[in-house]
Amino acid sequence: MLPRGGVRVSAFCPTMVPMEGTGRLLIVMRHAKAGELPGGPDFERALKSRGRSDSAAAGEWLRSRGFQPDAVICSAARRTRQTWQYVSEVLGAGASFTADQRLYQADAEDLLDIVGETPAEVRTLMYVGHNPAAAELVALLTGPEPQFPTAAIAVIGVPGEWAELSAGDGTLVTSWTPGSGEAAA
Repeated sequence: MLPRGGVRVSAFCPTMVPMEGTGRLLIVMRHAKAGELPGGPDFERALKSRGRSDSAAAGEWLRSRGFQPDAVICSAARRTRQTWQYVSEVLGAGASFTADQRLYQADAEDLLDIVGETPAEVRTLMYVGHNPAAAELVALLTGPEPQFPTAAIAVIGVPGEWAELSAGDGTLVTSWTPGSGEAAA
């Protein structure tokens, strides 16, 4: 489980970014805190001010740890796209970005299939999406399902090619939740 308001680091180096061999990183992020849209479509819910600040803090944490995605796949929902916008402003990422409608209502198995479509040259992939699918994807790849509050991040080491990724193949490298107070290694 991810500790509430904290960071958990596995026995691996928290700044481990695989650059050699076939190892890859998958960064799973749940969208930040969004407001309600009474009478409006869920798809159009926007981030609250807390969501914007949590997204910026997530970007700072990723940047300070050296986790720089090569590519980002994001649900097409407004709140997930805004989450990436605020993360990337701080992260300074030059990652390729795709807003994918399929990610809006995907379950963990669907996510695994979509991640499997990632080009082989992508070493670090970031997914920005929704719960319960985000937490279920972490569990599918690494073991027990974590508590995964808004703006939570799990960084998962993936041993092989994206197309070969299957249940149980991942290792939790580190994780972060808003309010942890840690932005540097």
